[in-house]
Formats: sequence, C-alpha cells, structure tokens
Amino acid sequence: MMDVNVYKIPMSGPDDVSGLEELIKSGDINPAEIIAVLGKTEGNGCVNDFTRGFTTFVFRKYLAETLGTTEKEIEEHVAFVMSGGTEGVMTPHATIFTKKEVEGVVEESTDKALVADVGFTRDFLPEEIGTLTMVEEVEKVVHELMTSAGIESTDDVHFVQIKCPLLTSDRMSDAKSRGQSVVIEDTYKSMGYSRGASALGVAVALGEVEKDQVSSESILNDWSLYSGVASTSAGVELMNCEVIIMGNSTKSVSKYRMGHSVMKDAIDLEAVIEAIRNSGLDVDKLPSEDDKKRIVNVLAKAEASSNGKVRGRRTTMLTDSDINHTRHARAVVNGVIASIVGDPMVYVSGGSEHQGPDGGGPVAVIIEK
Repeated sequence: MMDVNVYKIPMSGPDDVSGLEELIKSGDINPAEIIAVLGKTEGNGCVNDFTRGFTTFVFRKYLAETLGTTEKEIEEHVAFVMSGGTEGVMTPHATIFTKKEVEGVVEESTDKALVADVGFTRDFLPEEIGTLTMVEEVEKVVHELMTSAGIESTDDVHFVQIKCPLLTSDRMSDAKSRGQSVVIEDTYKSMGYSRGASALGVAVALGEVEKDQVSSESILNDWSLYSGVASTSAGVELMNCEVIIMGNSTKSVSKYRMGHSVMKDAIDLEAVIEAIRNSGLDVDKLPSEDDKKRIVNVLAKAEASSNGKVRGRRTTMLTDSDINHTRHARAVVNGVIASIVGDPMVYVSGGSEHQGPDGGGPVAVIIEK
C-alpha cells in the first residue's frame, strides 16, 4: 500500500524554496519521499520564459544538497514541472507530491484514495517534437505509470501533467544540419505542437481517442480529438517529457482524493463545481467555507477558442498584439476558479491543444477526505 501526500506552498519569486525548506525542517516532509514539484512561475509562459528552468534548477539543487546527492540523481526520480505565467490574480506557488510505501498495511481499502507516480520519456530529437513519435512515447509512459501507481481503471485517472520540450533556433539548426526537417519553424507555435502531441499520447493511452484516428495531419488540426485529463506545458529547459499521473486507487491509504471534469469554455464554472463533486465533496451549488478548507488545489488548463469567441461573444484574445492569448486565457480561468474556491493560488496552465474541447480544458480538484 502507498501513501501520497500533497503540500501547496506560496513562492515570493522563482528562486523561493523557503516554503519547502520549512516543511522539511518541521518534519512534515521527508525530502527522500518527494516525487514531483508542480509549480506556477511568474514569467511570460512563452519561449523565452526562463523562470521555468530557473525554478527547476533551484528546487533540484536544494534537494540534492539536502539529500547529499547529485542533481542528476534527483532529476532521475523527481519530476519538476514548471508552468510559466501567473497573470491576473494567480499566485505563484508550488505543489509538492510525496509518496511512500506503508508497512504493515496489506489489505486494500474499499475507499479509493489519491495515488501519483512520475515517469520520463526518452529525449527527443528536434525533428521528433510535435510528431507521432512523441504521441507514441507518451502513450507508453502513461501505460507504465498506471500500473506502477496501482490505477486499475482509466476512469480513476483524473489528471496527467506533462512537461514537454519546444523548438529553438539552435535545435532547428541541429535538425537541418542532419538533413532533417522540423514540424514547424516558428518557435512559439512549436510549443503548441509539442503540447498537442503529448496530450494525444495521453488520450490514446487512456482510450479517449483511437490510435488510428491520430495522424500527422490531425495534430493541431482535428480539435474533436482530445483528452479530458491531459495537461501539458512546454518549456525550453528539457528535451524529453516528464509525466505525472494522478488518480485514485484502493491501493492507497492517502488522506486525499481527486476528481475532475472538463470545462467547455473559459467561463464554465459549472464544470469546476462538477470537478469538486467528482472529487467527493458533496457541495450545494457553491462550496461552503468548510468545503473550501478541504480543497488542497485545483489544476486546470486554459485556451482561447480558435474562433475567438466565448458563447457566441467576440473576444480580442486572438487579436491582441500586446498580450498573447494564452496569457489572457490563464487569467480568465484562474479568476473563475479563484472566485469559486476563495483562493487565487490555484494551478492554471495555458495552451490546451487537444486538452479538452476547443476553447475549454480539463479541471481537476484534490481534496482532503
């Protein structure tokens, strides 16, 4: 049996590990049991957002020093998934996941509880980013993680968070020097291809999409193909995909549980309520103050609809030349969720290609039982 715990800590800047340090010093967290750090950093969320890599470096270095090991050894078993962009009222923060085996507990519970596990694809060549190769590699890792996490049914998978690579000028030049071509020669748009291919890998693994439906032409074109639990975030700081699977299992004694729903658009507060209910909180319309205290964190994706509208009303998200549409979307979705749970410190990642329907995205809730 396993025990998974979740800790949410505010951050005063991309290099702030004081919240984690306090939890380790108090004995609340055993640093050797940390399997994932999921963060929201205050950069722009675009290609040149180096707060993601900076925060990853700081947390990795701190854990290596604390455990008396190397950073390479840390990155081999801890997933660092940093999503840039804390627009609007979104509070920069990190969510820490720990896991340990519980001795003496052999009988499975009839009450499912939170499980989580992490895995990594191999490094991709630049020409493989955003292609079917990425879909297949992610699919394979998700299958492996369902088994290692003790999740027996795809219905019990509630969120699959992935950090994936993007293309840079140097990476494109490397591909060309070997006579290879990349999926697109726009570094910013390459983020979408990488996110989309990774999300379709989750969809195929969980049976949300048939494998033969996915082709090179369907990536970032056929928006009817999507996962209701995939959340992917692209960054310059890696060349592989780091995968965190989260769900519920009878093989867990965790005091937490998880649920999810899918937002059909950026203002779909009903889906947020449904995700809260799906997690096990029997809320009446909106969560009460006692309900809010049991909500550990909300994880969501945000995206501007490809037609530039929300419920038939025109928006300027896609035509604003000063602010990227993913930044608009993150701020809106965070505002909707924050108003429901009474806390702006929730995780909202922009760019939901093949993650929920066009203009929408998955939303998941972790609660204390």
